[in-house]
Amino acid sequence: MRTFLFSLFALLAIFSPLASSAVFVGEAANFSIDSDRDLLQRDTISATLVKIGPEAYYYMESTVWNALSQVQQSDVALAIDALDREFHSVIYPTLVDFFGSEWNPGIDNDSRITVLLHRMKGEHGGYVNIGDEYEKVQYPNSNQREMVYLNTERLGTPIFKSFLAHEFVHVITFNQKERLRQVTEDVWLNELRAEYAPTLLGYDTAYQDSNLKRRVQNFASSPNGSLTEWQNEPGDYGAASLFGQYIADQYGARILADSLHKGTVGIVSLQDALQSNGFNEGFSQLFTNWVFALFLNDCQYGERYCYHNPPLKNLRLVSQTNFLPSTGESALTLNNTTKDWAGNWIRVVGGKEVMTVEFQSAAAIPFKVPYLLERNDGSFITKAIEINAQNRGTVTIQNFNTENRAMALMPLAQGSVSSRQGVYPVYPYSLVISATGQTQEQKEGVIAQLLSQIDFLKKEIAKLQAQLEATRSPKNSVSCSLFTKDLFLGMRNDSEVSCLQQFLISQGKNIYPEGLVTGNFFTYTQAAVVKFQEQYAQEILTPIGLLNGTGYVGSLTRQKINQLFQ
Repeated sequence: MRTFLFSLFALLAIFSPLASSAVFVGEAANFSIDSDRDLLQRDTISATLVKIGPEAYYYMESTVWNALSQVQQSDVALAIDALDREFHSVIYPTLVDFFGSEWNPGIDNDSRITVLLHRMKGEHGGYVNIGDEYEKVQYPNSNQREMVYLNTERLGTPIFKSFLAHEFVHVITFNQKERLRQVTEDVWLNELRAEYAPTLLGYDTAYQDSNLKRRVQNFASSPNGSLTEWQNEPGDYGAASLFGQYIADQYGARILADSLHKGTVGIVSLQDALQSNGFNEGFSQLFTNWVFALFLNDCQYGERYCYHNPPLKNLRLVSQTNFLPSTGESALTLNNTTKDWAGNWIRVVGGKEVMTVEFQSAAAIPFKVPYLLERNDGSFITKAIEINAQNRGTVTIQNFNTENRAMALMPLAQGSVSSRQGVYPVYPYSLVISATGQTQEQKEGVIAQLLSQIDFLKKEIAKLQAQLEATRSPKNSVSCSLFTKDLFLGMRNDSEVSCLQQFLISQGKNIYPEGLVTGNFFTYTQAAVVKFQEQYAQEILTPIGLLNGTGYVGSLTRQKINQLFQ
């Protein structure tokens, strides 16, 4: 019997891949790491296996582990034991049940994942290198394991288990999206799900030292960045975290898991998940509601304008505030830029009874400009400026100060919902905010009335001038004969000018419609002479190279007048 058992174990040792690659605590192995994150910018390190758990191997950078005293090593081992118990009993079963499984047994044909602790720069909590899921022939730096990297400096802190949960979601996402559905998830949504994991596990309930508190602070320091453009900045993580919290609060966390199980990615996968769960809102409306929620965060103003998660009940964005004087007319022009799916909050206070807002953008992408009015009684009204095809829109608020104490505008660029990677373009836009005691219609009415009065006064002045000229020289007091001298603008009380005027009258109203005989050569007479000269241009103007009449009665003009006058 012993011989049989020995032979059986010998066969297992030969044919089992697990037995041939068996590892033991204290064994060292070499790993490729991310030099951009590593404290010493190394790309390979040696690490010592410290713990073998039911679902994970735990390695620590050998230079760190070997530098510890025996007592310190014991303390580290206890901290890793506690982490493994949490991973085994809470993190692993909960996340696998909710999001789905990682690749198991995986590329290394081992049901355990590998957790490597090494020194990292700054505030890094951990990372995942998806290249580890591929063979070295495809990715030379692959460790050929389902693998998570954590920062040794954070071991033993309350937030450390949140880091492990976050990174493990990335391992799950690779299997669910790239391996099973042959698509690559947008980075922002990949990070969003991972950011929600600590909340799902209950780690953010104690808010003070939580990952959620850290993300709220990240977002507050940089709230105007694009949600979907990923530059790996703290503000990116803050926006993704708070948007994920909003989705879970308003539509249920199941939306996050269902979108992971779609064959689509990014915005489209969220829209697909919303639709399959019976929600009518598209991503554009979802995003707009979230922007309102960040400003209001109070369900009494709208069921979608709030968070339900207790740690986020008091979250409210502090917006840019602009003041308009309350006396006289005033105007404010704001020139800003934004990107697709970035929040903007512009608050306006002061001004007078009529507030007009004009929005304009030359960007060839859709804009929404929702706004809310803060009422004097503390309530809010939410509306939107209608934007036309040229990305322009205007709204006028009546009784602004009487009924309202402020206005908050939220210009939103909402471009393509298809997956987009890399740096987003910047879209300029402007807001012209003016305050007055009159509406634009009232202003236009006053202007029209003034123009009408001006036109009436011009006609009255013309009549008075004609009457005045007529009284200066009665037209019947002159006996006319041939014209013998030049006549020109400015001559007064001249009998030959009177004769000229009588002659011009005889040429018809199209030449001299005023028909005045005054003896004064003023503008009406000059205009009539010009018309006469141009009527007989071939005889009067062409011989001296002119195209237009001058109003000066010279020799050629007199010659023609004398010809017609006889």
